[in-house]
Amino acid sequence: MSLDRRDFLKASLAASASAALTTQLAAEAPLDTIADAREFYELRCYHVKADTRIKVNANPALVDAYLEKAVLPALAARGLKNIGVFTELDVKRETNTGTPKAGSPFWMLIPHPTLASFVTVSGDLLNDAKVVQAAHDYLEPSRTAPSFERIDTWLLRAFKGIPKLELPTFSKNKVPTRVFEMRDYESYSELKALNKMAMFDDAEIQLMRDLGMSPVFFGQALAGRNLPHLRYITSGPDLATHLAKWGTFGPDPRWAAMRDDPKYADNVSLNTARFLAPRAYSQI
Repeated sequence: MSLDRRDFLKASLAASASAALTTQLAAEAPLDTIADAREFYELRCYHVKADTRIKVNANPALVDAYLEKAVLPALAARGLKNIGVFTELDVKRETNTGTPKAGSPFWMLIPHPTLASFVTVSGDLLNDAKVVQAAHDYLEPSRTAPSFERIDTWLLRAFKGIPKLELPTFSKNKVPTRVFEMRDYESYSELKALNKMAMFDDAEIQLMRDLGMSPVFFGQALAGRNLPHLRYITSGPDLATHLAKWGTFGPDPRWAAMRDDPKYADNVSLNTARFLAPRAYSQI
């Protein structure tokens, strides 16, 4: 009789533990199930310039064709859209001109509606026979002439202040002169990084909208190199307009108030800006 009782207690404890786990998973589920949840962003950087892994530059045409002919169709087949593909520009601010950067990497921004989408798509892409066939030259290069020097990948989560990617009209219309500026703000402390995120969510993103700076996305880097940092993209229909809009940001009294507010002090240790031009097939 006592053995039956012990078995009953074990079963009851197991059932309680199972119920607790189910409750915990249900509480976490909204990240992947709520329609208005913040997006996740997969940011890839394909380096083609010779560095520590290759002695000569890789052929950028291989990456270009791979992204256009293999990756974008595969992502579309999986329901993903608004994929951005860019190369970098060297910009002369005094003349408002930009030229393609020699040896530029390829940047690819993939919005994911859920974390599960990121995991599934990233793990499945090269198991797709259509992708492998379309990307033969990229996937089967010679050892002495590889397709890239390395690939860096970041996983980011959208900010509360801009939970989903926003496309300005000139981007939707694929205006050929459109330009994008990607910035990443590194912090010397994880709490300071969160503080800078709060600064954007509280007012800075809205100020950029008010000034016509056309923010596209803001993301907290969850995984990747150079953590902790956040990353975002602003944009313009052309370089001169974009730079002029940024020129209105610094003198704005609303920015001055935020900049001088002690609660936001010392929350950025490194600010890296890159000017980006979309590839002809970019969806952004």
